[in-house]
Amino acid sequence: MKQSQPQTSTNWELGPILRAMLRNKVGAILIALQIAITMTIIVNSVYIIVERNKDMQRDSGIDNENSFYLTSVGFGENFNVPNTVEEDLTMLRALPGVIDAIQTNAVPNSNSGWSMGLKTQSGVEHDAVGTAVYMVDDHGVNALDVEIIAGENFAPSDISLRTVGQVDWPNKTIITKAMAENLFPDINYADVVGKTVYINDIDPMVVVGIIDKLQAPWVNWSNVENVMLSPERQSFKGSRYFIRTEPGMRDTLMNQVEELLANSNNQRLIKGMRSIEETRERSYRGHTAMIKILTTVMVILTIVTALGIVGLASFSVNQRKKQIGTRRALGATQGTIIRYFMFENFLISSIGVLLGAVLTVILNVILVNAFGLDRLDWFYIPIGMLVLWLVGQAAVFGPAKKAANIPPALATRTV
Repeated sequence: MKQSQPQTSTNWELGPILRAMLRNKVGAILIALQIAITMTIIVNSVYIIVERNKDMQRDSGIDNENSFYLTSVGFGENFNVPNTVEEDLTMLRALPGVIDAIQTNAVPNSNSGWSMGLKTQSGVEHDAVGTAVYMVDDHGVNALDVEIIAGENFAPSDISLRTVGQVDWPNKTIITKAMAENLFPDINYADVVGKTVYINDIDPMVVVGIIDKLQAPWVNWSNVENVMLSPERQSFKGSRYFIRTEPGMRDTLMNQVEELLANSNNQRLIKGMRSIEETRERSYRGHTAMIKILTTVMVILTIVTALGIVGLASFSVNQRKKQIGTRRALGATQGTIIRYFMFENFLISSIGVLLGAVLTVILNVILVNAFGLDRLDWFYIPIGMLVLWLVGQAAVFGPAKKAANIPPALATRTV
């Protein structure tokens, strides 16, 4: 007489699983939709977080750890700006621990500065290339810690004095490599040295040097490395000084410089002293806040989705206790029961992640068109699908284990 063999995973039938899902199709559909929405939001959120984090890690081009700046505002009737600036810079550069110091109109990553447009031809109707403008003297390259990779630095004789209301520009400029490539995309950046560009469409400026990298003040600008240096000091009552120090000397010198400048001239105020690190932290607060918010949303959605899967699986187990007991009585092992419920969840999750893949692309297209974000890299979608599959399998394991523990004797009970 033949003995019945215990059921194994090879005895699975897709039909019974699908029929069981159809009997509770509302729950299965809701879980699949929940998985799809969760995947859509999580994948796009992860992509945004990665992009924002990349922005925060970008090299500004300057010595962030050892640089700071402050503003000197003159208020006395006899306050002589050019003389005061010259005296201040001489004092600052002579301080032990100071590598160099300059007067400048703007600071990288500060979200406040000047911008202009440069053209390669005067009077020709084509779009100018936007650029941030830093007004510096011949110490600018050293103070900002940028490297000249082609051409030369400004000479002291190149430095002019900009007055309030002045609209014309010096006849020389130094630009970043990125700016050179945007202005002259068809030639090597080194060959841009000696070329003439036009600011205000009519003022010619000869490119005398190319620097490796320097970021604009605006961290959210897509062309953040489009920068030009203009050989100027400013004759404005408000003067911003940028100071670069030797490693480890910044904090000590910040206190020393503030006291030195305040005592050297009682016809001005010293304010707005800030390190570059603090400035970058302030400028990227929006990025930091977005990362925290999106991370919180992702965690909550994942937990809610997992709880939904647990709830559906637990409901299914409670509804099918007698059926499970019958299968156990016919020889189904605990492993078979566990695999049954996990495969059932896999089918529901598959529907959800496939729908989620479509919704993810649609949402990304909307974000690209509405906010100018980059398109989603393709590999985020399969990774998101895999993660949601794993979440589903982990969530259903507990109820599946509970189902596997249902005793065969339950099949004989009438109540």
